[in-house]
Amino acid sequence: MNRLRTKTVLLAATSAVGAMLPAGAFAQTAGTAAAAAGVTAAQATPTPTEAEAQLAEIVVTAEKRDVSLQDASLSVSAVPAQALTEANVTEITGLNGLVPGLVVARSGGGERMISIRGVGSETPENTNTQPGVSYHIDGVYIFNSIAANAAFIDVAQVEVLRGPQGTTFGQGSTGGTINVVTNRPSLDALTGSMDLSAGNYDFIKAGAALNVPISSTLAVRGAVQHNSHDGYAYATGVPGFSKYQLDNQDETGWKAALLWEPASNFSITLNTVQYRSNNNGPAQKNVLDPSTDPRILTQDYAGKSIVNTELYYGVVKYDAGFATLKSITSYQTLFSTQAWDSDGLTTDLFYDATYNPKSFTGVYYDHTPLWRTNTKSWTQEFNLSSNSSGPFKWIVGGVYLHSKNSQYIVEYRSGANQDILQPAISENTPYDSPAVDNVTYAELSSITRKAWAGYVEASYDFTDALKVTGGVRYNDDRFSGTSDSMSGGASEQTSGAYLQPAATEGLSTGRWTGKAAIQYKLTPANMAYFSFTRGFKPGGINSSAAGGNSSYLALGWENGVKPTYQPEQLDSFEVGLKNRFLNNRAQLNLSAFIYNYKNMQFLEEDPILFGEGISNAPSARIYGAEVEGSWLATPTVTLDGSFSLLRGTFNKDYYALDPVNASRAQNAAGYPDYLFWTNFYAASVAREGARANINGNDVPKLPKFQGTAAITYANQVGPGKLTAKAQIIYRGEYQYRLFNDPGFDKTPSYAQVNLFLKYAPDSTNLWGSLTVTNLFDKAGVNSRFSDPYGSAQTYDTYIPPRQVFGTIGYRF
Repeated sequence: MNRLRTKTVLLAATSAVGAMLPAGAFAQTAGTAAAAAGVTAAQATPTPTEAEAQLAEIVVTAEKRDVSLQDASLSVSAVPAQALTEANVTEITGLNGLVPGLVVARSGGGERMISIRGVGSETPENTNTQPGVSYHIDGVYIFNSIAANAAFIDVAQVEVLRGPQGTTFGQGSTGGTINVVTNRPSLDALTGSMDLSAGNYDFIKAGAALNVPISSTLAVRGAVQHNSHDGYAYATGVPGFSKYQLDNQDETGWKAALLWEPASNFSITLNTVQYRSNNNGPAQKNVLDPSTDPRILTQDYAGKSIVNTELYYGVVKYDAGFATLKSITSYQTLFSTQAWDSDGLTTDLFYDATYNPKSFTGVYYDHTPLWRTNTKSWTQEFNLSSNSSGPFKWIVGGVYLHSKNSQYIVEYRSGANQDILQPAISENTPYDSPAVDNVTYAELSSITRKAWAGYVEASYDFTDALKVTGGVRYNDDRFSGTSDSMSGGASEQTSGAYLQPAATEGLSTGRWTGKAAIQYKLTPANMAYFSFTRGFKPGGINSSAAGGNSSYLALGWENGVKPTYQPEQLDSFEVGLKNRFLNNRAQLNLSAFIYNYKNMQFLEEDPILFGEGISNAPSARIYGAEVEGSWLATPTVTLDGSFSLLRGTFNKDYYALDPVNASRAQNAAGYPDYLFWTNFYAASVAREGARANINGNDVPKLPKFQGTAAITYANQVGPGKLTAKAQIIYRGEYQYRLFNDPGFDKTPSYAQVNLFLKYAPDSTNLWGSLTVTNLFDKAGVNSRFSDPYGSAQTYDTYIPPRQVFGTIGYRF
């Protein structure tokens, strides 16, 4: 029973060969589904007639239970593995444009800022905060935003749940949830695959997977992949390099899984996912860079990005008849070291742009040679879900999370003739060492988070057409830790190391969240729903906040960054329609929503230099509409499309301090950072005066319009199956930060065209393909951000340039 159900779900989830969009594009024939499941072309059934051809059913694990995408009373998209391959999506940033309302913005170092419908994370470079869009692998919560940079490995499909998921997924799911579903070991047959790709920029992508049934109760599955290419951009001023490559890639990941199923109602699955990357770092181009070529950066520091992740998890399932008990246990680690050119310019350009006219000679730079993050986390979840086929269905569960996040940051800024490539000093450097004098900012902190939650959700079918769902969850989060920081090259220590962490103020948060929904089937193929959901993201600790110290209080200000920040809360009201037409050959899903968003966490500057931290914007209103559709126009031609229209503004007064404006005001007063401490009061007053009211500003990461369209042709051509696809992706402009600075925050729109061609000869297990992404080589801006720490410079990061590569593959 369980084995048959698992296989059926897998076939439904992977039958979207040629699909590019989650809601539909699933115009798949029996032959296509067979090929996706590993069956050879010789075994596949012929292309069906027009009367037989239908869109395949897609099954998702929405709300931690298998459910048809068309029956879920929420906005959810599923992007199958084949669609990821066709668009060359190897990690989460590539999902931009494929899912309505989803924006994945690159930030400093290796971070990915994920937002859905404008709700996500506005706290870059602060790894102690929780994301607003929770990220999972096979239902396992991934703690750190840098870990989301890891490549997709042996993926079956990627599910994106839009809107707060406050019941089954809980905290950190204010904006929604992304769940990467990987391939599970199978007891059915020996299967495997290999593929190799090569293209411009010395692009190499290689992968292999093997499923081995050892016995009737034991199976193993392994997969490995490697991605590499030369830099898409380069820096011109790094000593020792004529062209220092940036946006290059050298990544390797692998996954291993063991399935033991001694009985039809009991199974244990053990998994590990390992990922290693060693890159030169992202191309972050200062908007003041004199070079007009977006791929040429006038910078002088050798950036670096190293990310290593390890994930171990086990799933135990027991079918007791009336219900299924599941246990999910995980242990995960992240080790990351990032380094980048914080000023984003060469020394002369940085000084001219920041302190023009010059008042002294010599070099001037702002570099971050080390941002080291070390996270160790484990989770334990138990849930019990009903197996009833009757009108009443339910799930109840509990989860415990424990995470320790340690980080060390050191930043140099100097006006003396010093080595601009100097390495980071150790955190144990003596306080009176001359090396400390050149440090403009340093932090050594360790924050421990402990959280537990209990939840229950149930649904009842009053009639064959009317269904009501309700759920509730209680979340308890506790933060504690140690921290020490310094700025301006002046340590507060009198002996020992220049950084000596001490206990910080603890914080605990308890919140109720939940969901209520009603859905009605207008016909067996058309359903309408209305839902109310509440999302929550816990508060936390500002390890380097200036607010509260004696110097700050002496100024008599109530504003400023506090030692702790408050939780976020989001109330969502959503209405939707899910439809199948034309004998299951057309699908159209629509949704509209209104959000009331309270206490959005964002990164704010402080009147005291280097006192920045996280504050709360009191209130915002977000609303929008989304459409996803697919039409099997003929048995061989499929049309897909999706788009979203989104709006959002802050609707209460809050006078926020933008680091860009604070730096301008400080410099205009005659106290640039190296002179700040010569007149603490005057410099702070100047910075405080730069506050501006955000009431009426646009909510960040919220494109007013974004969408995608694709046409796919799949048919027998000669002695084989031909699949051809053309796709266009458009992402509209948006404000990167809530400050809405017209010169720095407006991220421009872009359009991207992708092409894909695949041929699989009959009676063989071979196939070949040609992929072209960004056909017209557009320098689309993925994100524009101002460094919240240090130099407060603003940078653009770009989507990859045109990439052309061929692939050969073998499956059995």
